[in-house]
Amino acid sequence: MTHVDTTFLVDLLKESRRAAAGPATRLLDLLVDTELGVSIFVLCELEAGIHLSVDPARERQRVETVVRPLALVPPDRRVAAIYGELFASLQSRGEMLSALDLLIGSTALANSAPLVTRNRRHFERIAGLELISY
Repeated sequence: MTHVDTTFLVDLLKESRRAAAGPATRLLDLLVDTELGVSIFVLCELEAGIHLSVDPARERQRVETVVRPLALVPPDRRVAAIYGELFASLQSRGEMLSALDLLIGSTALANSAPLVTRNRRHFERIAGLELISY
């Protein structure tokens, strides 16, 4: 399974709104035979976007269309352990990430899954996390 980050899903939403395939859509086409998963933490970020939009009901429909085919990857104790270790390591180096990005990365690591993201700059700080960017 390959995990997807919020940036990827937001880009898919933007590209569908414009009705023009872009980098995210082209990558999705390449991953057609790959099971894609989404962490609850990505869904939290998308929910925030829904509530910040000018038309939350419409935005919820759009988001649901994009996330419906994805497998939900729930957190477990492994995620907590990895998060704690990464948090301490990043803080000691002065390279902190947002809590949600760290949880998204920890979930992918706990599941030995690559993470699809446009945000390499943040996620490259997480040692051992395989990134797929576009």
